[in-house]
Amino acid sequence: MALVAFAAPAAAQVVETVVVTARPPDPVGNAAFSVVNLGVVELNAEPQLDLALEQVPGLSLFRRNSSLSANPSTQGVSLRAIAPSAAGRALVTLDGVPQNDPFGGWVIWSSLPPEDLSGAEIVRGAGAGPYGSGALTGVIALDESSGSGLTADASGGSLGFRRVAAAGGSQWGKVSLFGSASAEASDGWIPVSPAQRGPADDAVTLDARNASLRAQFEPLADTLIAARIGVYEEMRQSGLVGARSKADGFTSSFTVAHPESGDALGWRLQAWLRNSGLMQTSAAIAPGRAFTTPSDDQYATPALGWGANAALRGTSSLFDWEIGMDVRAARGNSDEHYLYVSGAFTQNRISGGDSVVGGLYADAAHHSGPWLLTLGLRADIWSTTNGHLVQSALSTGSVTLDRQWPSRSGALPTARGGIRRNFSSGFYLRSAAYEGFRVPSLNELYRPFRLGNNITEANAALAPEQLYGAEIGAGQTHGALSWDITAFWNQLHRGITNVTVGHGPGMFPDAGFIPAGGTLIQRQNVGDINAPGLEGDVRYSMDAIALHAGFDVLDQRVHGGTAAAQLTGKRPAQAPRATITGGFDASLGAGWSLSADARYESTRYADDKNTLRLAPAVTADAKLAWAMGDGVVLYVAGDNLFNASVATTESADGVVNYDAPRMITAGLSFKTSP
Repeated sequence: MALVAFAAPAAAQVVETVVVTARPPDPVGNAAFSVVNLGVVELNAEPQLDLALEQVPGLSLFRRNSSLSANPSTQGVSLRAIAPSAAGRALVTLDGVPQNDPFGGWVIWSSLPPEDLSGAEIVRGAGAGPYGSGALTGVIALDESSGSGLTADASGGSLGFRRVAAAGGSQWGKVSLFGSASAEASDGWIPVSPAQRGPADDAVTLDARNASLRAQFEPLADTLIAARIGVYEEMRQSGLVGARSKADGFTSSFTVAHPESGDALGWRLQAWLRNSGLMQTSAAIAPGRAFTTPSDDQYATPALGWGANAALRGTSSLFDWEIGMDVRAARGNSDEHYLYVSGAFTQNRISGGDSVVGGLYADAAHHSGPWLLTLGLRADIWSTTNGHLVQSALSTGSVTLDRQWPSRSGALPTARGGIRRNFSSGFYLRSAAYEGFRVPSLNELYRPFRLGNNITEANAALAPEQLYGAEIGAGQTHGALSWDITAFWNQLHRGITNVTVGHGPGMFPDAGFIPAGGTLIQRQNVGDINAPGLEGDVRYSMDAIALHAGFDVLDQRVHGGTAAAQLTGKRPAQAPRATITGGFDASLGAGWSLSADARYESTRYADDKNTLRLAPAVTADAKLAWAMGDGVVLYVAGDNLFNASVATTESADGVVNYDAPRMITAGLSFKTSP
């Protein structure tokens, strides 16, 4: 519940002094693009990172759920609300290491406690340059804290919520350590309204924990060696009797960096490994929501992602430049039991495959007085191999279906460029154009699944999504006032969309029987999604109060072409046309402070045909704190203060699910000086 610091750094004529950290330096021409920066205060406004990031209009998970209740496989994050996706259309990194799951592309937000972070840079628009695959609608680049001292927080409140977290570091000469850990839990709520719920409905709950440790060593002046490992685990009940999930995994990375200094080149090498697992059960719902029947037991989803990147950076008399390369690979399977008959599962299914994407890039930025001109080029090669779907009878082990899909590959050139002109009094104009891409996740390519009475079929023929865009913006930082406004046009080409194939009751090839109220869906590339829009941020700071507001307004429309002509003119599922945020931070004197935020989202649709309407929603949060001295702060916070009904999805039979009701918590935080 704090101020959004949105202005991109002004274009400078001097070489930036780079501090040696594990975090990669900003791309050389970033000031020409739409950039939002959040600091420690902003990121700690909420105990869940995804909620803190929603201060940026247009940034959201696939549905309106927060990570308090969202199933792991729907925690994909996107920017600008062009077309939200469960796999996510934004790349999330921590000190350069991708945090998107190697099998599904989603982000386990409970593995990223705000106390572990020193800042976040959100780059809106397709990321070519050093970002590569996945940065389709933008990049959320998180920076891990590296200072000494201790930060701790403990809180609890309604809905059975409780949380403890701590992060801190220490330095001994050339060696430093930084660690963090957190645990949170919620007894949750039943997401279906009392008027519609039945014995089949249960609470959505959360029980999560994580820990990380980073060691840094500077063997030579201005040279850094850093190693990090992080682990996480979260368990959930998913809102239906018998439906639950467990996600766990670890991430490790090794970084060697030397910053650019004067005429000396800077360079950076990094390798990372990410291992993840997911287990979940789903259930079919009987008529009248009288009871549930097991429909799927995804008992294991082992996935392994790995990658490496390298960069060389320098400055000449004409321009700043960076060249580099990166590669990312993923391998994963979903192992599950399905087809529940006479009290037991009768079939086993193993689906998955491998994917690799790698590329070379070159970025350059030319500074001439108040002008900045920048251009970045990339060339990537992608491939998907070993795609398979094997089904067998549990009783005999005999194979009933064995599909092996041929390997596929391709090459994709992308680019981005921009221009910025600084004027007096902090005013600037800028313009940019860009293109980016996202290779489909292994989950989208190979794994069919069932949620409630809805069945979603995979599609091994999916092609990479591409996004083309252009924008023009203006802004100013002058005294107490800062503002920025951007008009943009984006086109998502071959967008991967859940397309409705048919409704139950009835039999369908491969999928089998779909019960009444159920829907058969398949992932498909559908023509284009055009999304012209306008976004803006403003803030004003006085002695004792700071005000902020932001908005994001789009007109997203699908042009389905021959692949999905029935969707032409429709709005993408789960895409609001307008998001408005605002709030304040006020010092009340005697150590007291008050902060508040409000968020409005316009109508969404839960389906591709725009028949399942999710009403607009307004939520308000507030936090009252008292600094007791010596770094100790006592606070009380309220989320969704006015208990708004925030619809997250709707089934074909008209049953609506809702996000969290009002939640009141109290807590104590502690922070020592570095």
